[in-house]
Amino acid sequence: MGVASEHNNIDLIGGSSRPSDDDGPAPPLNVDEAALIRKIDIRVMPMLFAIYFVAFLDRVNISNALTMSMPDDLNLYGDRENVALLIFYIPYIIFEIPSNIVMKKLKPHIWLSGCIIAFGIVMLGQAFVKSYSGLIATRFFLGLAECGIFPGSFYLISFWYKRAEAQKRFTMYWSSVIFAGAFGGLLASAIAKMDGMRGLENWRWIFLLEGIASILVGIAALFFCADFPQQASWLSEDEKAAVIAKTRNYEEDDIPVTKSDLFECSKDIKMYLGAFMYFCIVIPIYAFSYFAPTIIKAMGYGTIQTQLHSVPPFAAAIGLCILTAYLSDRWGIRYPFILLGDLLIIIGLALMLTMHGTEHFSAEYLGVCFITMGAFSSGAIIVCWVLMNMHGHKERSIGSGFVIGIGNAGGIVAVFCFTKDDAPLYKHGYWILMGVTLAGIVITALYGLVVARERRRQLRAEDKANSEKVLSL
Repeated sequence: MGVASEHNNIDLIGGSSRPSDDDGPAPPLNVDEAALIRKIDIRVMPMLFAIYFVAFLDRVNISNALTMSMPDDLNLYGDRENVALLIFYIPYIIFEIPSNIVMKKLKPHIWLSGCIIAFGIVMLGQAFVKSYSGLIATRFFLGLAECGIFPGSFYLISFWYKRAEAQKRFTMYWSSVIFAGAFGGLLASAIAKMDGMRGLENWRWIFLLEGIASILVGIAALFFCADFPQQASWLSEDEKAAVIAKTRNYEEDDIPVTKSDLFECSKDIKMYLGAFMYFCIVIPIYAFSYFAPTIIKAMGYGTIQTQLHSVPPFAAAIGLCILTAYLSDRWGIRYPFILLGDLLIIIGLALMLTMHGTEHFSAEYLGVCFITMGAFSSGAIIVCWVLMNMHGHKERSIGSGFVIGIGNAGGIVAVFCFTKDDAPLYKHGYWILMGVTLAGIVITALYGLVVARERRRQLRAEDKANSEKVLSL
């Protein structure tokens, strides 16, 4: 009873519905685990970080461009800005599961590099659009090109690390998003001074330069992006066996995903709770990724000062993500850190709703920082928690695409949180974020309870099997 109770507490706050990774087979004796982890970290993480850094930078750089002359140049009146942000998510959501299946067939280094090169080419096209319809077309193809990068990368990472190692690596990858938000503001403040250079408006230079960077990263990824452990030519056979043993991923990588696999996954309640848990955190993430410059500009800043003041909230978010990742892996828990992030969002929203005017600037700006810190830190832990409760190529290819696809539908809500007719106080948007954050707290609690219930059932089954084994002896 004492052992079961201990397991239940662990699972309720962030464990798995399956046995711990530490229960798995020991790695081969002639493999140095610490050296192997360092080798994997060097070969797997930096390239994935670079890929998503430029992808997310290119996705949200429109938020910086909208504070320049882009709305006037492209006649973006009314809700046209919001619709331009929305159109990205239609192909991005629809094709995430198919993209994971294709990546498994083609190998990650081919698929991910192709996605980011295509993304960069479309971004170059966006630099030269002349109308609203041209912007809509490029945003659609950007969503199509990027649909495979985020879920595909998380899918890939989950095969390289066991649960006790995963949060730090997921957070490292997730931090590329936050670095992109911070760096985007710095870069935009410099590019803002390029207005008129070679006959191009400054906002066009944002898309042009970042599109070129994406293509270069894509070419590098073709040579340096890692594949799945079974396909890694840079590992010895013993090292491959060690990775597969500790992560408990014994499926052959050439087993196809079938309709029955989709049906089996569709019956798992954890899949739906995980998707809606992620959905609720994605809304504040994207709302502030897209509109932080707009919100800060409404405080009375000019273009360059707006870009510079959009950097500190993301810098603070990076610090909190690193701290929570370290503590989460060290203590083996997830749930309390998700709640910590939700609490920061609620405090930040309360400040934004009640503090206005120059005399309350510091409090209002602190609210922006709290919301950004809470949203990004919770998001990293949610994705890790959900994906590490999935096992094997089939479940993770379907599950990661489903959870991240449904979750990213929150981006559709996010792009309409802050509209021109609600400026400059944006109370409507803040109340939307407050509502989804509170809903996220409830869904997170339900997910934890379901995981704990499954773990209790599994422990009872294991105890019964052990008792029968003893009796048979």
